[in-house]
Amino acid sequence: MGLTLRGLLAPLAAATTTVLVAAGPAASGTTATPVPAPAPLADLSHHGYVSLWGDRVEIRIRSENRGPADVTASTVRLRFSVPLAARQVLPYGCLRGGAAAVLCETGGLRSGGGARQTALDLTLAEGPDEVVVRLDTVWSGGARDTDRKNDAHEVLAPATGDAYAF
Repeated sequence: MGLTLRGLLAPLAAATTTVLVAAGPAASGTTATPVPAPAPLADLSHHGYVSLWGDRVEIRIRSENRGPADVTASTVRLRFSVPLAARQVLPYGCLRGGAAAVLCETGGLRSGGGARQTALDLTLAEGPDEVVVRLDTVWSGGARDTDRKNDAHEVLAPATGDAYAF
C-alpha cells in the first residue's frame, strides 16, 4: 500500500534532536558521542489566592509561562501546615501527595500565551485558626526556569474567610 520503512522512520528522525561531537582524533575509527540539547528556558509563574474558613480552604491558581520557550506540561505542588481530611474531592489532574500535600498538573503553557486556571476546594482534618500554604513548581516539562521567585510562594491565611493573595 505504498508504506515503506523509510516512511515509518521519517517521523521518528524528525522528532529526535541529537548533537554529535567527535571524540578523539579525526582518524579512521573516530567515534561520536551524543550530547543532549540544552534545556529550553521558560519562566513559569503562579499567582492567585488562598481563603480559609472553618475546616475549608479555597485556592485559586493562575499558572502562566512568560517564556521564551513553550512548556509541554508542568506540575504545581501545594503543601499545607495542617493535614488534609482523609476524604477529598480533587479536580481532574490533581492527586494527593501525602497527608498534607496536593499535586496538580497545569497542562501545556505556551510562551506568552494564555494562563491555566486551577481551582481547589479542600477540607482540612481540623478547623485551625490559620493555615500556611506553600506552593511551588515541581516539574516543568524539561524546561529550565531561571527565575523561581514567581512560581514559589508561601501564604499565611487566617480563618477569616478573606482571600490572601500570592
